[in-house]
Amino acid sequence: MSKDAIAKIMEKYAGGERDSLIPLLQEIQDVEGYLSRKQVEEIGKLLKLPTGKIYGVATFYNQFRFKPQGRYHVQVCRGTACHVKGSAAVLDAIEKDLNIKSGETDRKGDFSLEVVACIGACGLAPVISVNGEFHAGVIPKDIPRILNGYRDTEVQNEQNR
Repeated sequence: MSKDAIAKIMEKYAGGERDSLIPLLQEIQDVEGYLSRKQVEEIGKLLKLPTGKIYGVATFYNQFRFKPQGRYHVQVCRGTACHVKGSAAVLDAIEKDLNIKSGETDRKGDFSLEVVACIGACGLAPVISVNGEFHAGVIPKDIPRILNGYRDTEVQNEQNR
């Protein structure tokens, strides 16, 4: 968490109006990874908006998060092409492997899971993305191999520290 970066963002929007809200939320989330209650309250003071209004706007758009993401953010596409090719079963396999549901982060903070309407890679369906890395033509039996690859990377990173 970079307090200096947050302070600079807040300073940039000082005196801002309601139309500054979405870009401000986006910039704060880009730095922090999510929007905390404290940040929402500070934004409310800065823009002279009630926190309820801010939450109303932020919850309308699914790009905003109110909980920290895991080190590995898994997105499962549920768009039409992915749905037709079995993404529901892929999602189920991921939920079982990670022991979390969509919108949650595992206890260790390693993995978070999100269902998205469309990743934009329909020709590769079904698709999942882990931190922006696409995995195409995924079937449920692929999930342990894919997720273990990230787990192994995490173990190697810890050993190298």
